[in-house]
Amino acid sequence: MRVLYLYKDYYPVLGGVENHIRLLATGLRKLGVDTQVLVTNTAPDSVKEVIDSVPVYKTGRQLNISSAPLSLNFYPALRRLENGIDIAHAHMPYPPGELGQLLLGRSRRFVVTYHSDIVRQRVLGALYRPFLWQVLRRATLIAAATPVHVESSPFLRPHASKCRIIPYGIELQRLESTPQVISQAAAWRARFDNRPLLLFVGRLRHYKGVDVLIEAMRQIEGAHAVIVGIGQMAGIWRGQAEAAGLMDRITFVGELSDDDVVGLYHAADLFVLPSTNRAEMFGIVQLEAMACALPVICTELGTGTSYVNQHGKTGLVVPPNDPAALADAIRQLVANPAMRAAMGAAGRQRVEQEFAREVMLDRTLDFYREALEQ
Repeated sequence: MRVLYLYKDYYPVLGGVENHIRLLATGLRKLGVDTQVLVTNTAPDSVKEVIDSVPVYKTGRQLNISSAPLSLNFYPALRRLENGIDIAHAHMPYPPGELGQLLLGRSRRFVVTYHSDIVRQRVLGALYRPFLWQVLRRATLIAAATPVHVESSPFLRPHASKCRIIPYGIELQRLESTPQVISQAAAWRARFDNRPLLLFVGRLRHYKGVDVLIEAMRQIEGAHAVIVGIGQMAGIWRGQAEAAGLMDRITFVGELSDDDVVGLYHAADLFVLPSTNRAEMFGIVQLEAMACALPVICTELGTGTSYVNQHGKTGLVVPPNDPAALADAIRQLVANPAMRAAMGAAGRQRVEQEFAREVMLDRTLDFYREALEQ
């Protein structure tokens, strides 16, 4: 079986979708699938790389339109690479890539993973909508990470009969507690005077809700919030924390190595994902926290965030854009170590059963086989 993945970015660009495609491409190649990747480059030149045995074609980028990079070379590359391909697998939303598939695709079957609706870019969303309908209509099958994706998206509901649920998976081995990780965790806790640690990990984008966490921290005494990540909101949110006089309770550590992030997961007392709108459809970082036996606090967005983190079992779910409710949940978990331990253990068990990479790969292979049989 030959599979070509289509998206805008790939490793070493960091992001939930980028890492998800990487896990699919590398994991399935080890299972005998001939996987390739077509994305845009972060530079003007087109290059071919081999990353973890996977051929990755990166076409030169000319410009960005509302976070959708445009590469004119993407289109002839797509036409050429799809020759003899069994499955072209697009990851949405990436409007330029999906338009190219509509016009030039020639794989035996075309499938998509629908990651999220376009929420904030209203003009782009309006222009994209007619193409989106055509892409979903043409796709043989559609993968969604949770049932909530299908139920809540006005674009997926009409195509529910060909939607298949394939939750995202993570590499559990990468997150295990080793002597090195234990040492790193101890160093992180010492850095913050062994105070209760709240952890956020993610790209600092408009919908991540770090501003809500900052406001909640006004009401939290004795704990420290560590913010891991970079993005367009970094300066604004740092300025908000400084203006509120909270820099003794909040630390922005920027982008860290994978080893440092794993150390922080094991150092923290709880994980917070305070996202504010439907652009947050899942929250893979929740899985990473749960794999490290951390209880999670997330928000109820009508998406997959509360499918992953089950209220009262693996953590707590609070309303979005509500600093008081978030502060109450944080105080409840900080004050109750036994509750944190029970929720952390339940989260680890849930990840092992539903969200391990091996489970995702098996479900994806079944997805491809079903598409080829149709």
